[in-house]
Amino acid sequence: MSTSSNGPLSNSNARLAAELTAVTRMLETLNILSYSGHIAARIPGHDALMIQRRSDSRAELAPERMVVVDFNGKVLEGDGKPPSETSIHIEAFRARPDVMASLHSHMELAIAFTMMEDVQILPMRARATRWKSGIPTHPDPSHIKYPEQGRELAATLGPHHVALMRAHGLLLVAESVPALFIDAVHFEENAQAQMQVLQAGSKPRPLSDEEMDKILKLEDRPHHISKLWNYYIRKGVATGSVEASWNLLEA
Repeated sequence: MSTSSNGPLSNSNARLAAELTAVTRMLETLNILSYSGHIAARIPGHDALMIQRRSDSRAELAPERMVVVDFNGKVLEGDGKPPSETSIHIEAFRARPDVMASLHSHMELAIAFTMMEDVQILPMRARATRWKSGIPTHPDPSHIKYPEQGRELAATLGPHHVALMRAHGLLLVAESVPALFIDAVHFEENAQAQMQVLQAGSKPRPLSDEEMDKILKLEDRPHHISKLWNYYIRKGVATGSVEASWNLLEA
């Protein structure tokens, strides 16, 4: 891997850069990302990650404009600075070797749930079994700019797959960039379902542990991720948010 902060991304990172670009653009069209928020992917075999440049629009990213950053925040490949909250991703990856991709989003629904008394996001829909272990809320509402803040957020995340950030947003983690995208879609769907129940004046009826265990026993996560990835990439190509030349369609 190049150690020049002025050089282009290496060819070995091309697929990862295309995935990050596509997912960022697709999440922007879904209003899960907007003018801020970002996705990072671990560089396999290195204490480094790939992330977008600080100044680039989430709606107009290009793969060649990504940067590779080591776990000390130093840019190893690409031009420009990473986002100011890159410590969110660095410390999540450092604490969780199983995590290969992470999303920091200012999802409006997630923020709303952190501002309610005695209300938390519950597993309402079938795909919410992903969060069976729990959805903790981090108490620090400020920008997570420093390593110590990132470590504290990573501690709140713990072994879970998502953590809310009080009056700020969320940190969501997964085993790949496509898996991260699918989880983000389902997380928003689940939060929306609970909000609709609350707005109807009813008490939410979440999935029970027994129901979630039954769902998980039959779940084929790799197949589901592949199915939805193919759907959303094709939709993105059709609408122009994803470039066909990035070759992200399933064979």
